[in-house]
Amino acid sequence: MLSDSVEDNYCSSSAESYKYQSGFGNHFSSEALQGALPVGQNTPQICPYGLYSEQLSGTAFTVGRSGNQRSWLYRIRPSVMHLPFEPYRVGEHGIVGTFDARTTELTPTQIRWLPFAITAEAVDFVDGMHTIGGAGDTALKNGIAVHIYTATRSMDQRAFGNSDGDMLIVPQQGRLDITTEFGPMMIAPNEIAVIQRGIRFSVALLDGPSRGYILEVYDGHFELPDLGPIGANGLANPRDFKTPAARYENTLGEWTIINKYQGELFSASQDHSPFDVVAWHGNYAPFKYDLANFSAINSVSFDHVDPSIFTVLTCKSAHPGTAVADFVIFPPRFEVQARTFRPPYFHRNCMSEFMGLIRGEYEAKKGGFLPGGASLHSMMTPHGPDAKTVENATTRDLNPGRVADGTQAFMFESMFQLRLTKWAVEHKQRDRDYYRAWQNIPVTFNPEKKDITKQDILAGSK
Repeated sequence: MLSDSVEDNYCSSSAESYKYQSGFGNHFSSEALQGALPVGQNTPQICPYGLYSEQLSGTAFTVGRSGNQRSWLYRIRPSVMHLPFEPYRVGEHGIVGTFDARTTELTPTQIRWLPFAITAEAVDFVDGMHTIGGAGDTALKNGIAVHIYTATRSMDQRAFGNSDGDMLIVPQQGRLDITTEFGPMMIAPNEIAVIQRGIRFSVALLDGPSRGYILEVYDGHFELPDLGPIGANGLANPRDFKTPAARYENTLGEWTIINKYQGELFSASQDHSPFDVVAWHGNYAPFKYDLANFSAINSVSFDHVDPSIFTVLTCKSAHPGTAVADFVIFPPRFEVQARTFRPPYFHRNCMSEFMGLIRGEYEAKKGGFLPGGASLHSMMTPHGPDAKTVENATTRDLNPGRVADGTQAFMFESMFQLRLTKWAVEHKQRDRDYYRAWQNIPVTFNPEKKDITKQDILAGSK
């Protein structure tokens, strides 16, 4: 493990600093008041400063030490000090927790959505969250969900907690100031945050209206992928992950705690801030990561390498070699492969692939796939580059060069077959003409000539 370190990062819109501890999977210790962490034990009869000790467990107590995740929080008031939860509804209820025929529709067709419009209504991160699709059942802790959020206002005296799973948040437009029980963190487009099951947080908007994507896993936690023959370094390096340092609020006032439980939302009131943790220690804590720090691995000889080389985080399944979910990016990089069709090859995959675009233009789609939009290619449904990309890739000169500069596309990949919510299937931004992207791919087959040249293809296209 890397040793703990702390650094200050300043948000340009505020004089307030964000302090982070560096490393992935570390056992961190953080205190906003010196001496607030008990020494030598977790639950003294009376904690320093009169705080209360509270354990937050991310795994079962008896999980092996290498996989055990938990943190101890030392807070001004125990989190149990709230009124009973009541069902919560605001406008259209867009969250789904069980993916069956009652709540979703099933189709193997390739689907694409144009950028999801940001409503003119005043909605915050929670009220602006809608489920695109998923698989499984939160009650059985098995499956995933994919959500979109569009928000136009900050969460005011409101906090959100998810009993169903861990959430990986990918902002596409607008920075998010996320206050958590462990401390604050700021994420901008091209950064991600992971907030685990049970951790309460509140989202403020730093740049006005915001939009982004969420991957939720019901079982297990995100971890760094094994590197195998790559060796000890590369891809997402542990030192680049940042966990917030403790900062507390000791304020009174009406707060609403919204809890996601089995896909339903519930709310409870309390008379104080939920962010009153003065100190904490453990390895179950939220974190952020800047995608620009990803160290890409690629072919330097020939052929296009499988997209698994671009995996940032994975949530492993019980079946070796498969994943509940992978978070994969397609970052700016050099491409130098000789005698190679360089874009992603045509394929049918035993994983479901949901793709989003943070900025720029994805290398395998020359139109229609836009920042803030998305696509879904279901398990074993054919997909690949569009007709314009194919034409360019088969006729271009294969000089070394750059690809994806100014672009950041990503993929949520899962071993589960995803079902779509009716909200997503019927959405006005669904691109009903997506199938046309492949209809004009030229037929270059010539049974009388084995070695087809670029000149043959160019001549045939005239």
